[in-house]
Amino acid sequence: MSNNPIPPLVLKLAYAGLIPFIGLALLVQLAPTPVNYLSAESLAGYGAVITSFMGALHWGANLHNLGKAATGDRWLDRNAWIWGVIPALVAWVALHIYIPVGLLIMASTLIIQRNIDQNTYRYYFADEATCAAFMTMRNRLTYIAAFCLSWAAIVILFIQA
Repeated sequence: MSNNPIPPLVLKLAYAGLIPFIGLALLVQLAPTPVNYLSAESLAGYGAVITSFMGALHWGANLHNLGKAATGDRWLDRNAWIWGVIPALVAWVALHIYIPVGLLIMASTLIIQRNIDQNTYRYYFADEATCAAFMTMRNRLTYIAAFCLSWAAIVILFIQA
């Protein structure tokens, strides 16, 4: 039995979410044209979905405050709602520009999100151990996803060029 406070289903689903990042990044590098380009488009779309999802976690975690009196905490009362939509807007813009640049924007956004979230997730967890375990998982997922997005961009810009 594991001491990890994160339920096994959550861990499995979270790590399974890396499969498209890894698989599509490999296809960008190894598949013949036009599959490599279709894979890059698909990777950009998946990156945008995940970037948006990570922002939406703030809305989901903060929903329990709706209908209650203001907490007096600027993060919970205002900033979490704003921060929750910014990644989706950035990802949407990234989908409309040159794919490798969009991939790099999404990779950067995932890292920036992680850096902000490490200081804000404390509002959402009942205890520090669960928050720490979640951030450990989050760190791994974020860095692998950001690497895959960046690698695909590098392949397009410098290797396939």
